[in-house]
Amino acid sequence: MEYCIDLEALDRYRRAAGHEAHVADRRRPGRRLAQHGFECVQPARPALPELREKIFEAARELGYSGPNPTARSLRSGRAGAIGVLFTTALSIAFTDPYAVQFLRGLAEVAEDNRTSLLLVPLRDDDEGALEAVRNASVDGFVVYCVPGWYKAMEAAWARGIPVVNSDHFGSLFVGIDEIASTRAAGEHLMRLGHRRIAIVADYIAPDRRTGEVRVPSVEGLGSYVSRERLTGYRDAFAAAGLDWSEVITISAAGNSREHGAAAAAHALDRSPRPTAVVATTDLLALGVLDALAARDLRPGRDVSVIGFDDIPDAAQAHMTTVRQPALDRGRIAGRLLLDPPDDPADRRVILPTELVVRASTGPASAGSI
Repeated sequence: MEYCIDLEALDRYRRAAGHEAHVADRRRPGRRLAQHGFECVQPARPALPELREKIFEAARELGYSGPNPTARSLRSGRAGAIGVLFTTALSIAFTDPYAVQFLRGLAEVAEDNRTSLLLVPLRDDDEGALEAVRNASVDGFVVYCVPGWYKAMEAAWARGIPVVNSDHFGSLFVGIDEIASTRAAGEHLMRLGHRRIAIVADYIAPDRRTGEVRVPSVEGLGSYVSRERLTGYRDAFAAAGLDWSEVITISAAGNSREHGAAAAAHALDRSPRPTAVVATTDLLALGVLDALAARDLRPGRDVSVIGFDDIPDAAQAHMTTVRQPALDRGRIAGRLLLDPPDDPADRRVILPTELVVRASTGPASAGSI
């Protein structure tokens, strides 16, 4: 192993700190020790521990912490970081169970490749978001829950570095068949005889409010995930003769249990109330269960409930849901970014999903009003 210290850099730090000595000053002990460090200690001539410590002590005295990371990245052509773009609050990345699993998988790959993660929240598609994307020192971006029409996405693509999408198709993509996943859940409800159905989805109201909204055409929804998942339900209902106009659509102002409970109230307080409420995420569906409990209604008997993701709390609540591999999705996103396949067919990865039937769904006739 070599131990090297750049004398010119040492001198710059020294002058910046107000020292009078410069490179020409070779009489100071620290300067002579730095010269030893600059000349490098080769493996064939290992440095004595005492000399090595004196060299580093001289560097500390001069305020020199090592090579400039920005200059190093310019030389290597790599920033050593993966940027993660998402539109939710930064705290969601550490509290949403699905997001935590996704980021964990991504972090595992980054760690294996000695690469760091840079979280770039884009709550508003404004100039600040554009600057954050343009100036991020990263080797590429993984996109998590960002609409394709965001200007920040254009800024990411314009940089000419890899961009891996996890929610909508791109040249690099890892995801699931959203439509087929919810179609299976919708067919499950149709087999159980449900016809009065409400759907709770986040951010489908233009003003992001909580409440009932008319969705005459799911194709017009701005959120890719909500659009695809509602399309799957619509197709399943249509195949069973249930017209989409008869389905109650409720917008939640966010993706949390609290938002799910508030949205569910708009459906459960109707008369007649729905026999089933489906949600586009497990967090929203757990909120629906909370709303049922507050009204002494039994899931699976009075009202059936279906979620999406299969987070740990879904199993504990005995909730029917669609399972998707969040951890693997994050891992594959990282691999696609750091080592994009040459074959275009391998650049788009569709992962399997599974309808997990539990006690929160049952026949419409049982306890229905």
